[in-house]
Amino acid sequence: MAYWLVKSEPFKYSWDQLNVDGRTHWDGVRNHQAANNLKAMKVGDKAFFYHSNEGKEIVGIATVVREAYPDPGDPSGRFVMVDVAPDKPLKRPVTLQEIKADPALAEIALVRQSRLSVMPIEPAHWQHVLTLSERA
Repeated sequence: MAYWLVKSEPFKYSWDQLNVDGRTHWDGVRNHQAANNLKAMKVGDKAFFYHSNEGKEIVGIATVVREAYPDPGDPSGRFVMVDVAPDKPLKRPVTLQEIKADPALAEIALVRQSRLSVMPIEPAHWQHVLTLSERA
């Protein structure tokens, strides 16, 4: 199993909306590196759901339920999308400010490649974020 982080602006598509929908396709990715990350996702992989712009925090965990397939919104046919379903919310959201302040997360993709909308997360970083979410 691999770990990922997917970003969405909550006014466009929020964690709460994913929970209402029960499943969604992760489409509209037009950055080649992020699209390659989508192509690498496998059913059962886990992804942190990150609210960008508003909130700037990891709020939940989603599971990849369908691997990459053509994004119908891309007339060129080069880009793909995956389907994700909500797994569970984090006990407490973990903010970007907390992540940036934590030396153990200095190399997390969210800090190193902050503009990327779909990124891999190292297992050690995944576990550390989960530990932070457990703190009061």
